[in-house]
Amino acid sequence: MDRVTDRASSPAASPPPVPAPPTPLLAPLLSAEGQALLAELRDHDPAQELALATRLRREHPAELVSAALAQARLRQRAVAKFGAEDAYRMYFTPNGVEQATRGSVAAHRAARFRALAPGARVTDLCCGIGGDAIELARAGLAVTGVDLDPLTCEIALTNVRTLAPDGPPVAVTRADVLEYDTTGADALFIDPARRGGRGRIFDPEAYSPPLSWAVDAVRGTGAGAVKIAPGIPHELIPDDFEAEWISDGGDVKEAVLWHRREGERGRGDAKGHGHRDEGNGAGVGSGAGVGSRGQESIVPGTRRATLLPSGATLTGRGLPDPAVRPVGRFLYEPDGAVIRAHLVAEVAEDLDGGLIDETIAYITADEARPTAFATAYEITDQLPFGLKKLKALLREREVGVLTVKKRGSAVEPEELRRRLKLRGPHATTVFLTRVAGAPTMLIGHPVA
Repeated sequence: MDRVTDRASSPAASPPPVPAPPTPLLAPLLSAEGQALLAELRDHDPAQELALATRLRREHPAELVSAALAQARLRQRAVAKFGAEDAYRMYFTPNGVEQATRGSVAAHRAARFRALAPGARVTDLCCGIGGDAIELARAGLAVTGVDLDPLTCEIALTNVRTLAPDGPPVAVTRADVLEYDTTGADALFIDPARRGGRGRIFDPEAYSPPLSWAVDAVRGTGAGAVKIAPGIPHELIPDDFEAEWISDGGDVKEAVLWHRREGERGRGDAKGHGHRDEGNGAGVGSGAGVGSRGQESIVPGTRRATLLPSGATLTGRGLPDPAVRPVGRFLYEPDGAVIRAHLVAEVAEDLDGGLIDETIAYITADEARPTAFATAYEITDQLPFGLKKLKALLREREVGVLTVKKRGSAVEPEELRRRLKLRGPHATTVFLTRVAGAPTMLIGHPVA
């Protein structure tokens, strides 16, 4: 049975759970009148909201109009994460839409959970509005969600019930995850809150719950995953967990620590290592483990980068840092997940390339090779950094559209474009970077 239960302490100390009624805020939206209002507001213009609200309040209760307008705004924001088909059938809170996992990332994780613990019930601690629970249910896994906020719990249950109606039964419990009894859980997924009153939280022990607590909880269960910030220092990753960095459409979205109790599946004993990429604060060096792609078993100690929507996955091979070499005909820009996972060395080896600078995560090579893990550019010019030189070259070639990429440079792209005053029918790309320590401009274009 799908249900929301209210449990303030551990199951052993509580009476049998009683289904909780819809919250006062959500229940009116689920009524026929509320559903009609949400349908009418689907494509409304927020700039015209005052006049629209005034008109609607002549026909509907003011509280319902306010709730529907707020939900319509949240749904419009959520389209970027969930797509229109799902977002306009879901319900959100402001924090929920901000912190929810992107749908494509949640679907990838659900597929890994299904491979990790087929047929299991996954306990989703800090479930939020149910973004991950939806995809776990769609993957055929039973889900128990846990969150402290009663409205969020009701929304999570409604979202899973609406978007995964044919999935296994789902339960959502209102409880403090630090007090919730996970005894008997098959697998855990924990998504700690990483935002506070002052914005993002960078100290993993300041997460809610703290990273160390989440790691111990997954260890105690024997299987599961913990969502973390992509910028986490590698030295904070436990040796008995696999770390996966995930990008979607080229943007790094998150990192996840995966665990399976030792002896149940593949083992490994290797750690990532690398030096600092000053372009984005990530390591350039390699990870270690077994080179692989796909939904393989979890190997403790390994680092992996997964690129969505293709699903291409790169796992470290224990390579040393790439050598620095002169700029060749082609420049490769590794995906952000590759950089964060410290797997640039693996990509460089596959491309028979090297680095342009020991602190910069750009790979150079003499020939173009296909790779899912980096974008290739053909380099036509290499110049010492200088605004006059760049302006003269672009004017000579009638360049009116300039893509500016930088790594290891303090120049702001928008300010550069403003000062160049570009005109012309052609387009090109300029890399503002360092080559063997020297500020350099590389001119080129993407390889088809």
